[in-house]
Amino acid sequence: QVQLVESGGGLVQPGGSRRLSCIASGSIASILPIPMGWYRQAPGKQRELVASITSGGYTNYADSVKGRFTISRGYAKNTWNLQMTSLKPEDTAVYYCNTFPTPNADYWGQGTQVTVSS
Repeated sequence: QVQLVESGGGLVQPGGSRRLSCIASGSIASILPIPMGWYRQAPGKQRELVASITSGGYTNYADSVKGRFTISRGYAKNTWNLQMTSLKPEDTAVYYCNTFPTPNADYWGQGTQVTVSS
C-alpha cells in the first residue's frame, strides 16, 4: 500500500509563489518507476492534471501553467515537488499528487489547499 501526503499549500497573493511537496510512504518501491503527476481541483470543477514527470525526469505541463509551474523530484526519490510562480486567482484549488497518466484511486490523499487572493 502507498500513502501520498501533500503539503505546502496556503494563502498567497496574486503574482506570488508557492512550493508544494508530495511524499510517498509505504510500498514506495512499487511507485518509484511510475510517472507522477500533480493534479488540482477547484470548487465546482473537475480534477485536472497540472504537471507530470517521468522517472527519467521528462516533464509535461498543462497549457494554463506552462512557464509558471515546475515539477521536480526531490533528492529523496519518494518526493515530488511543484514550484508555482506568478500565481493567479484561477490557480486556487486543492492540489494532489498521484500516478500519471492514470491516477490510482487508492492513492488520493487529502491534498493541500492553495488560495490565491489579495
